[in-house]
Amino acid sequence: MPRPHRPHRRRRRPLLAATAAAALAGTGIAVLPGDDASAATARQAEALDRGLVSVHTDAGNLVTWRWLGTDPDTVSFNVYRAGTKVNSTPVTGSTNFFHSGAPSSADYTVRAVVNGTEQADSPHAIQFRSGYKDVPITPPGGGTTPDGVAYTYEANDASVGDLDGDGVLEFVLKWQPTNAKDNSQSGYTGNTVVDAIKLDGTRMWRVDLGKNIRSGAHYTQFQVYDYDGDGRAEVAMKTSDGTTDGKGAVIGSSSADHRNSSGYVLSGPEYLTMFDGGTGAALGSVDYVPARGTVSSWGDSYGNRVDRFLAGTAYLDGARPSLIMARGYYTRTVVAAWDWRDGKFTRRWTFDTNSSTNTGKGYDGQGNHQLSVADVDGDGKDEIVYGAMAVDDNGSGLWTTKNGHGDAMHVGDLDPSRAGLEEFKVDEDSSKPSSWMADAKTGTVLWSTPANGDNGRGVSGDIWSGSAGAESWSSAESGIRNTKGTVVSTHKPSSTNFLSWWDGDTTRELLDGTHLDKYGPSADTRLLTGSGVHSNNSTKATPSLSGDILGDWREEVVWPTTDNTALRVYSTPVETSTRITTLLHDTMYRTALAWQNTAYNQPPHPSFFIGDGMPTAPRPTITTP
Repeated sequence: MPRPHRPHRRRRRPLLAATAAAALAGTGIAVLPGDDASAATARQAEALDRGLVSVHTDAGNLVTWRWLGTDPDTVSFNVYRAGTKVNSTPVTGSTNFFHSGAPSSADYTVRAVVNGTEQADSPHAIQFRSGYKDVPITPPGGGTTPDGVAYTYEANDASVGDLDGDGVLEFVLKWQPTNAKDNSQSGYTGNTVVDAIKLDGTRMWRVDLGKNIRSGAHYTQFQVYDYDGDGRAEVAMKTSDGTTDGKGAVIGSSSADHRNSSGYVLSGPEYLTMFDGGTGAALGSVDYVPARGTVSSWGDSYGNRVDRFLAGTAYLDGARPSLIMARGYYTRTVVAAWDWRDGKFTRRWTFDTNSSTNTGKGYDGQGNHQLSVADVDGDGKDEIVYGAMAVDDNGSGLWTTKNGHGDAMHVGDLDPSRAGLEEFKVDEDSSKPSSWMADAKTGTVLWSTPANGDNGRGVSGDIWSGSAGAESWSSAESGIRNTKGTVVSTHKPSSTNFLSWWDGDTTRELLDGTHLDKYGPSADTRLLTGSGVHSNNSTKATPSLSGDILGDWREEVVWPTTDNTALRVYSTPVETSTRITTLLHDTMYRTALAWQNTAYNQPPHPSFFIGDGMPTAPRPTITTP
């Protein structure tokens, strides 16, 4: 039986509060005594169109669209095919409509109805005629390394952003050579190449990072976000001598080759560059912080630990996004926060575990192969959750569990029965708990599992209505655990990888390799198998991107085709009766999409609980350029 509806709990997270009581009308969210909703700071977000899509099935077309954060709470919608309305009454309880019997070629628009007045047509729907949409891409030409090894290119991680300010998201795609290396592996690699691509396949620009940026999962972490608030996203990356921007201009020396005989780049300049999203032109560069310094001071002398980079985007002032660029996590960790305003970089702060204020406090060696960004202390400003530690919005250490490095973590409202956010993490240190859940505000460990060797993968999300809140599981532990750490089912999911909201209910599905499954207490059920596509990043088996990028609040999955000539985008064909504001306007989720490509990719989580028995989803407080 379904669990009873839980009442909304008091949340002091400004992102989730409305700026005035009127903005809360119709949401089902009460302003409780002591909640200062009027003090909530609106966060800068993208001015998006409806993201209208039509997904064809044998029975007809599922038409889905965005409920924007700037829409009224009471907005409803009419759906039109070639100018003729196809719904009998306005759509109010969801942002999808199934048009039975319609052909795949049917042309749809949607019109918002505000206070009884129908608004203008949306842009025409993107047609998923075979259940997916192909975005054409063109691989770079291959090459040969100095030691005679030939390589070609494969489409790897992707991100999205409105690069030209038209309300439509574009893809930014990293091309990785077939000889890309883990930091622990010696050898030359081909260059890393980054493309910007419109949904119709038009390539806007190409950046070649050059021979002095080694290729692999830990070297190039690119961020796509509108940092200066002009309505167009920028792209930030680490660069070096020989990087060629989207206009053909070379950064630094075009002839310098800083690679050593093992293929590592352990000398020469390192830059942080901001690229124009529309043209790919390098807008400005500064020295990368921190400098590599003495290579051995990071934990080894051959170049493994010194070149472990992470990146993210955070609202450190509560209103506007800042760029986060970091180095190191096995030993020393340095996190630098940058603002991009008026065409220049300004460093907001630098957190360094080697500084006098942090030495001896247990912040060193706590980083993961990824980070997360969230307002964990409820002050309206974002923190950086960096594995087993967190950095406050002002650059000071917030907390550390001292449980050390790990390969996977999840930060979100994992336990909706308690206030605030939680972190679930797995550990690599065989002397530490193999997995644990902590209060994300304080780092207090709520429950843990005993030491059990190197626990390589872990996931937390509400995948099953049989227990309240998120279920958590990992590769080294049996069964799945509830929010208190108790095993509630002996059947562990077939996947310990990604998550996706795909079907019509609010529990999340399992995304692994090139397929999607629905968890069941005795067996998982296959919902989707990608056709003619490949996953990325070796055993991590991740998509190029997964998240709410089109249509309603459910998540799309983007895989490259096997021949790397298209990004194949899948969107759900299943109706839902749940209405949630586009997750692109929840800035915790949106920044998670931005950092998803970092190192060992992880799925995004919103700032509020989505799952079985969830209360009415809150509305965001945002402004758009």
